[in-house]
Amino acid sequence: MDLGLKDKLALVSGSTAGIGYAIAQVLAEEGARVIVNGRTAEAVETAVAALKAAGGDVLGFAGDLAQAAVAEDLAAHHPRVEILVNNLGIFEPKPFEDIPDADWLRFFDVNVLSGVRLARLYLPAMKRADWGRIIFISSESAVQIPAEMIHYGMTKTAQLAVSRGLAEAVAGTGITVNSVLPGPTRSRGVGDFVERLGAAQGKSFEEVEKEFFTKARPSSLIKRFATPREVATLVAYVASPLASATTGAALRVDGGVVRSAV
Repeated sequence: MDLGLKDKLALVSGSTAGIGYAIAQVLAEEGARVIVNGRTAEAVETAVAALKAAGGDVLGFAGDLAQAAVAEDLAAHHPRVEILVNNLGIFEPKPFEDIPDADWLRFFDVNVLSGVRLARLYLPAMKRADWGRIIFISSESAVQIPAEMIHYGMTKTAQLAVSRGLAEAVAGTGITVNSVLPGPTRSRGVGDFVERLGAAQGKSFEEVEKEFFTKARPSSLIKRFATPREVATLVAYVASPLASATTGAALRVDGGVVRSAV
C-alpha cells in the first residue's frame, strides 16, 4: 500500500534507537524525508548513516529537545516540518515515596513539555498549509498507571490530554492530532533491562519474557513483547494522508494489555 508520504518532511524526536528509530525507518521507507534526533552527535550520525545506507532521505539534528532553546534552534533550521512525531521520553522504575519533586518535574519536562513545545513551534506552518500530522507516542501506562513508576504514568496520561485538546483546537482543518499507545515493547532500554535481569537470575530472555507476561502483564493477548516495527507501522499510517479521518484518538498497539473494548 502506498501511504502517500513521498517527500513529506517528518521529525521524529528521540529517534536514534528503539521505537523512535523504527518509526524513522518506516517513514523513510515510505518515501518521507526524515529528521532523526538524539541527544548526542555520535548517536545521530550512526542512525543517519544506517538509514541512508538503506536508501532513506534522512537528516540529523543532535540536541536535547527537552530544552526550549534547542527546540527553537531546530525549528529555525527546519521550519516546515509536516509530520511531527513526539517520541522523546524517559522512564525509570522507582517507589512512589522515593520520587522527589525534581524527578516529577524532570519527567514532565522531557515526556510532556518537549512535545508541547514542538507542536507549538510547528503548528503555525501546518495551519498555513492546512495540512499536518502531530503524533504523541504515549503508552498503555497512560490508562493502566504502573505502581512501580507512577511519575512516568502521569506523563503518559498528560500526553493524551494534550493530544485530544490540540485535536479539538484544530478541528475542521487538514491537521490531525493523535496519540499512539504502545504496550510492552522490546525497545533498546527494555531489551537491555531484560537481558541484565536474565543474566542475574541465570535465565534466558525468553524465560524472563514468559515470566513477565505471566506475572506483571497477564492481560496481554500476544504474550510477548511487541517489536518496535510493529508500533512504527501504525504510526506511519496515522502520519499519512490516508488517515485523514483519524484524529483526536488514542490508538492502542498494546498487544491487548488494556482490558477495554474502546
